[in-house]
Amino acid sequence: VQLQASGGGMVQPGGSLRLSCAASGNTIEINAMNWYRQAPGKRRELVAAITRGGTTNYADSVKGRFFISRDNTKNTVHLQMDSLVPEDTAVYYCNAYIAISSSRTDYWGQGTLVTVSS
Repeated sequence: VQLQASGGGMVQPGGSLRLSCAASGNTIEINAMNWYRQAPGKRRELVAAITRGGTTNYADSVKGRFFISRDNTKNTVHLQMDSLVPEDTAVYYCNAYIAISSSRTDYWGQGTLVTVSS
């Protein structure tokens, strides 16, 4: 599985950005696609997740502001980020995983930088 992320950039507080992640390769086996982020000096954290069936999950810090969606026909996941705050500044990573029995394989896209600053 290969993941190609796009859509990062700089935005002022209160603004919006939309990240996209296109998957290719063995996409039919993907169980879920996720967005993680890593701010300078901090650990990578899960921001939003969406399963193959469309079930979503969000970090508490982004609930009500970020929305993850999935276009299965295009094997693409989007992360709509609204009401951005400086604390959202981070490198965002697209992730997909395939779980078979007790084995899980993670795939990562290249990071895309999101900067929220006035």
